[in-house]
Amino acid sequence: MPRRPLPSLTGLRAFEAFARLGSMTAAGAELCITHGAVSRQAHALEDQLGVKLVAGPRHELRLTDAGRNLAGALTPALDMIAGGLPGAGPDAELVISCLGTFAMKWLIPRLPRFLERQPGVRVRIVESHAPADFSQGGLHAAIRIERDPTPQGVRATPFMAHHHGPVLAPELLAEVGGDLGRVLALPRLHSETFRAAWEAWARHSGETLPAVATDREFEHNSYMLEAAAAGLGVAVTAWAFAAPDIERGRLAAPFGFAPVTDRYVFLRPRLAENPIAEAFGAWLKDEAARSPAPPPPRRLA
Repeated sequence: MPRRPLPSLTGLRAFEAFARLGSMTAAGAELCITHGAVSRQAHALEDQLGVKLVAGPRHELRLTDAGRNLAGALTPALDMIAGGLPGAGPDAELVISCLGTFAMKWLIPRLPRFLERQPGVRVRIVESHAPADFSQGGLHAAIRIERDPTPQGVRATPFMAHHHGPVLAPELLAEVGGDLGRVLALPRLHSETFRAAWEAWARHSGETLPAVATDREFEHNSYMLEAAAAGLGVAVTAWAFAAPDIERGRLAAPFGFAPVTDRYVFLRPRLAENPIAEAFGAWLKDEAARSPAPPPPRRLA
């Protein structure tokens, strides 16, 4: 059998990593070389093949049609080679950056249903509320509440609406009798991750926030929710965060949850092809559709 006329395997591997991860920096981190070396190997591959695989300015590179065709063939081919190596197994890992409280209260309790769909897949959740950064490699997707425009080079798929409202311990609510004015006069709880939650809720609800004698701040939303359940005051939080504690009777939401324009979004590198990440995004949409709707906003006398 005649030998196949293949270009440099080093160049093919570097180009495939860039196409899959969407960044020369991320490809370099995965291959343990500099991003400049990835760029040089990709250009050398273009010279060998006589076609342009990548186009655009340095910080907004995109695949050409020829590049997409080659990447579509390379990724499964390299996966097949990796799967045939001694000691290689069928397992795959999906690394997702996620808001900590969302992961704890909404995502992880539902995760077994995804793992049933994708046997052999490992899902690793990394907590973060900072802007998703795919440039360093190792991160396949992220879940955020989108308030700002989607960054360049990132695909965003909204999968669930966002609602927020005040919550407090049922015992504390019984003390003030459900009167809005008395509830708003209680110690006000805040999370450092979204200090403007009270002002945002007042704006969406058309309420005026009175001054309060006591403000209590916590580093994370999860700490703030525990403080509310312990009777330390009233907090404004997301329905997705509070729903499990409301269902268990640990928290009460006497005024319901107001809708906001923000959405929960699933983020991936624009140029990366990751079938498991795409399957995870589709599963998120299914789970959001089957999740209970929040109680509508209302005002109690």
